[in-house]
Amino acid sequence: MRRRSSSFVIAFFLCFSCASSSQTSPPPEADDEARYAETRPEVFDRDVLSASFPRADVELDYRKSYLANEAQIYTALYEGLFTYNPLTISPAPGAASAWDVSADKKVWTFTIREYARYWNGDPVRAEDFRAAWLSVLEPERNSPYSSLFDIIEGARDYRLGVRKDASLVGVSAPDDKTLVVRLVSPASFFPAMLCHHSFSPMHPSMFALKDWSGAPPVSNGPFYLLSNDEDELILARNELYWDARDVGLSKVRIKWTADGDEAAELWNSGEVRWISGNFNLEKIKDRSGVAVNPIFATYYCYIRSARKPWNDYRIRRALTLVLPWERLREGYYLPAKTLVYPIEGYPEIAGLEGADVDEAQRLLAEAGFPGDGDLPELVLRVNAGAEAQRIGGIMASAWKDELGIKVKVEVVPAAVYFDSLKEDGYDVGFSTWIGDFADPYTFLQMWRRDSNLNDARHNDGDYEKLLDRSMSEEGGDRLKTLSEAEELLLARGNVLPISYSFAVNVVDAAELDGWYRNVLDIHPFKYLKFRRMMPLPTVVFAATPVVFL
Repeated sequence: MRRRSSSFVIAFFLCFSCASSSQTSPPPEADDEARYAETRPEVFDRDVLSASFPRADVELDYRKSYLANEAQIYTALYEGLFTYNPLTISPAPGAASAWDVSADKKVWTFTIREYARYWNGDPVRAEDFRAAWLSVLEPERNSPYSSLFDIIEGARDYRLGVRKDASLVGVSAPDDKTLVVRLVSPASFFPAMLCHHSFSPMHPSMFALKDWSGAPPVSNGPFYLLSNDEDELILARNELYWDARDVGLSKVRIKWTADGDEAAELWNSGEVRWISGNFNLEKIKDRSGVAVNPIFATYYCYIRSARKPWNDYRIRRALTLVLPWERLREGYYLPAKTLVYPIEGYPEIAGLEGADVDEAQRLLAEAGFPGDGDLPELVLRVNAGAEAQRIGGIMASAWKDELGIKVKVEVVPAAVYFDSLKEDGYDVGFSTWIGDFADPYTFLQMWRRDSNLNDARHNDGDYEKLLDRSMSEEGGDRLKTLSEAEELLLARGNVLPISYSFAVNVVDAAELDGWYRNVLDIHPFKYLKFRRMMPLPTVVFAATPVVFL
């Protein structure tokens, strides 16, 4: 998931291991029927959580989304086969009550919960998953995360329009409660990937709608959308959700804030109990709620391969060799020399550091540009933030002074910056990427030539071979191959890492239960609830107000 850069983004990554796949899942929960029967007739009067998010136009159609705040909202609206555990972010059973894996680990059979329901009462069917996934893959839709589905047999050819027959995609629904998925190769990280919102089911009524902003989407998550306007978004508890008994909030109010000052004011007044996103730390009166934790994310820039001569890796490599890396990473808590933080078991690789002007000039001469001023103007696109402009200015100066390259620094407003990276007309861009699941592949798959997330237009046959090889490997062998792919990505000047990142929230953790610091900075609304206040042994809470005369 992509998110805007902020002054709080510095660096660190907390490694953790993915849940490994097993041959057979735990049996379906025996009390599913009891939970549903107990919950449905009851009207709950639960707590309301108010939170502050940066003002933005929320895309309710999850097939089109790639922003972090939207992913957080989707944890309330949609539920796939698996969901994120709020503490470990490992896969937890969602709409699937059971699953089996074939002996060759390439065929997964999922059982959809008997009492999985949309908020309008319709049952969630296996066909709703199959149809939704095929919709994400439609070539004309160009969904940002469609390339994640390439692990499924036939998915890549279908989304690229090579084959137009949807029946060739390895997803089938033999009955309402059985979904069968055939993979190209074994993938122990498949359950973790299925936590992502792109793998959610879709109610049949939603397929005909081109714009989902007109009415609340018919969704299957623990909450549904009650309203959304320029001031706030309100979510209400889905009483027909299969696990509604354990959903602790009746409503969630997300207040849209224009800036960090407004967010701080809402916290100080007690109007919000969680700030997600930017806030002015200096104006926070009670800082006991400030929560800082490392996340699986990296702030980096990239050199595009979209047009000549920057499509020559020797020239991109030369650009990286003249940069003053210490100055670029100055002020960051843990500067990043690699794209993926070296997690346990992931081999150490050579990162980007140091300068070698002589080698840079040799590479340029080898590529046919032996003198200063031979290369065309390079367009460096940055957002309006001060930090991005600082780094961009250092890069522009180094390339001009050391290699004689004329650099145009193009500043784009933050609100439209990420959309602009999808367009042409520039050569160097900046981004922060938060992993969607706990595996190096979540970073490396975006640089595949056919990935819809490949803003850099990276196209390298050697890289493709390494990624393809990793798909048929497991354990240490797989991680070694992925590390080789990352090393190639760095050595050929495609990605220029600046820092690893951390999340900064303001939350009343003493009052709000179920909110945990985790490496994806995802906090599923299902698990959030206010702690019940218990009286001290000598104190009794009055049932009615006490009036003193």
